[in-house]
Amino acid sequence: MVTPGATERVRQVVGPVVDGADLYLEDVVVSPAGRQSVVRIIVDLPEDVTGGLDLDRLAEVSRAVSAALDGTDAIGGAYTLEVSTPGTGRPLTEVRHFRRAGGRLVTLQLRDGSSRVGRVLSADETQVVVQGDDGAGRAVPLADVVRGQVEVELSRTEDEEG
Repeated sequence: MVTPGATERVRQVVGPVVDGADLYLEDVVVSPAGRQSVVRIIVDLPEDVTGGLDLDRLAEVSRAVSAALDGTDAIGGAYTLEVSTPGTGRPLTEVRHFRRAGGRLVTLQLRDGSSRVGRVLSADETQVVVQGDDGAGRAVPLADVVRGQVEVELSRTEDEEG
């Protein structure tokens, strides 16, 4: 059974562990699952780091998070721990998401109903700059973006990645 405030207590316990691993705590979800709880911890690399989080590092932080939780009563009972990354399916909703998507192909759904597809060149608090097929960079105000999504590219070669 999930006790009131469990998510915030878990966040307080695992936050320093994730920070200590030089990772970013993206989300914490504590939900009931029969007589126990499921604790989902989503971690990511810092926004200024390109690339993905490798499985060894994810396993290492998972063990550290598990040890920290086992040393407290933050959950208040039995639980199953799941530590993962946001993955490419995560919608791009924050500036840090766009920064982490640097160099990646994205689709931006705009408030006017149109969409823009391009590679993220940069992002700041007011805009994201995407490079279109013509090679030109175009600034899109973040206030105009309803949703962003990373597009999976199966045929991109190392030469194209930089």
